Amino acid sequence: MDKMTNAVASRRAFLKSAGMIAGTGLLAGCAARSVTTAALPAAPIAVPPPPVAVPVPAAPRSANAPRGIRPELFERAVAALQQHSSRIRQQDRIAIADFSLPSSRLRFHFVDMINGATRSMLVSHGIGSDPEHTGMLQRFSNEVNSEATCEGAFLAANYYVGKHQLSQRLIGLDPTNYNALDRAIVVHGAWYSNPDMIAKHGKLGRSQGCFAVGERDLDTLFALLGEGRMIYATKV
Repeated sequence: MDKMTNAVASRRAFLKSAGMIAGTGLLAGCAARSVTTAALPAAPIAVPPPPVAVPVPAAPRSANAPRGIRPELFERAVAALQQHSSRIRQQDRIAIADFSLPSSRLRFHFVDMINGATRSMLVSHGIGSDPEHTGMLQRFSNEVNSEATCEGAFLAANYYVGKHQLSQRLIGLDPTNYNALDRAIVVHGAWYSNPDMIAKHGKLGRSQGCFAVGERDLDTLFALLGEGRMIYATKV
């Protein structure tokens, strides 16, 4: 874990010095208003890309769900990993967001597919998925400007620096989330996903559809997820 943590710290320092990494256009979502090109020079200076994780081959997997993850949810996540295996180059770990649980619960699970070890953390859902702010996700949406969480398998893509500092873009792999990149559905840290929100309000705040985790959890998340791995989100 120390090597992964050091790699994340190195990547964070690189991206801060670079300002941002160029990528697709952002139309809506948590990152929509976060990236500006107003201060960029007319002739961009070429910078080297951030380090990319070395591909890890698929490993034998247990048929049993890891402790703390519902068997039916794990089965669906594994099926999604198999379905999209040609696009997911890192299959040693996956992330599973269980949106059947309230936002006050640890519902963002990182699973080691080799030994079954898990690490879980808090994660927010979108405003459009919970208009009354009940703390429970009511619906998914793939529509632009819906500010809702979308369902399905996502590929963890590149990093950039935006409104929420270091963040990570996601590519939707299913018909239920193919707009994720255009909607700027990303992974980022946010104050409204910190644990003290639960102590004060009994629930987390809401994102604009992004996977927003506590600010202190972000480095751990990046170390566990990295680039090229899958996030699977659903409400079974």
